[in-house]
Amino acid sequence: MASGAKGGRPLALTNLRVIDPSRNLDETGAVLIEDGRILAAGRDALNQGLPEGAQTRDCSGLLAVPGLVDTRVFVGEPGAEHRETIASAARAAAAGGITSFVAMPDTDPVIDDVALVEFVLKTGRDKAVVNVHAAAALTKGLHGEEMTEFGLLSEAGAVCFTNGREPVHDTLVLRRAMTYARHFDAVIALETRDRYLGAGGVMNEGLLASWLGLSGIPREAEIIPLERDLRIATLTKARYHAAKISLPESVEAISAAKARGANVSAGISINHVTLNENDIGEYRTFFKVSPPLRGEDDRRAMVQALASGEIDLISSSHDPQDVDTKRLPFADAADGAIGLETMLAAALRLHHSGEVPLMRLIDALSTRPARIFGLEAGTLAPGARADLAVIDLEEPWVVAREHLLSRSKNTPFENARFTGRVVETYVGGKRVHDGRA
Repeated sequence: MASGAKGGRPLALTNLRVIDPSRNLDETGAVLIEDGRILAAGRDALNQGLPEGAQTRDCSGLLAVPGLVDTRVFVGEPGAEHRETIASAARAAAAGGITSFVAMPDTDPVIDDVALVEFVLKTGRDKAVVNVHAAAALTKGLHGEEMTEFGLLSEAGAVCFTNGREPVHDTLVLRRAMTYARHFDAVIALETRDRYLGAGGVMNEGLLASWLGLSGIPREAEIIPLERDLRIATLTKARYHAAKISLPESVEAISAAKARGANVSAGISINHVTLNENDIGEYRTFFKVSPPLRGEDDRRAMVQALASGEIDLISSSHDPQDVDTKRLPFADAADGAIGLETMLAAALRLHHSGEVPLMRLIDALSTRPARIFGLEAGTLAPGARADLAVIDLEEPWVVAREHLLSRSKNTPFENARFTGRVVETYVGGKRVHDGRA
């Protein structure tokens, strides 16, 4: 059994930089792990000496952070295991420093009853190397018409309710769902996309779309339904999470709702803070995502909102697609890109450029999502489960398609050059990824 894991020898990772946003801690020291838990982390970790039989590893030049938490991961299991299984997604997550992820309910069948939530959780426990949590469908079949049984699904272990890729268009259904969810202190996490505005659109509406001869999706297709959701969240006093915003006007709406006292939060996909619509180039379908990639001015504004904390968290929005859905004309290709293995490295571009402080970046990737979704994660405090990532901030690497662990290879970062890579990932004190092996 790996050192530091439950029942194994204690493990001391020494001489490394430790960043823990849950304690606003950034200092050089050690991380001490015993029986799957953090004994101490930081400058004073070894003040009481090492436990008997402890293994020591010199990690000079490396960084330890709480394991990343990805709150929006689409997997193919059940129903489309050829695209991704829970086990393959978990391996990809571990390679990216992610120790916990929330699986979306967009499967076949949809995760809309207790047995299916239990299936996801059991499969995660039995086959996954990281912690797998289940998001339950907000409405039966994701059709947006009839609510699911929030109470039973919460008891079964669902950590939030979402309509996955599908917005909820019926305002009365949404109000009832938020009212009902409030009684269970459940998070409602939704994507915002108007049913009619931009119907048939395939990229951001603007000059570039015109040049490419592609139909555009106007900004209002995101802003209007978001403002509606925020008003209903304020009305019902529900916990509402805007899962993937992409525009500064959306940030303004979120900030205004927070100022009114609404219990709301906002996330952004890694794609929308590191890529823009110009990356589509000559109809490159791996850059077709939802919401569409925006202009560079929008991207910069979203990075600033992330740095300030107005945007709470970053998700990978990992959405595996295969050749049958991506190797098509741009207008016909499915939305979605994989991101578990590249989320951290792409985010570190914002650190290396000086745009987002490293503490805030790790907060958005780990501590804040764990707090919003009520997960046992996101901290290196004594007694916490020993979920952590050890990172070399300066290691250069190139994303090679053949080395990706995800079953699908639809990454927008193919052949991208990154600086910063996960060296090791620990879950419950057990090493589940070794980047040097």
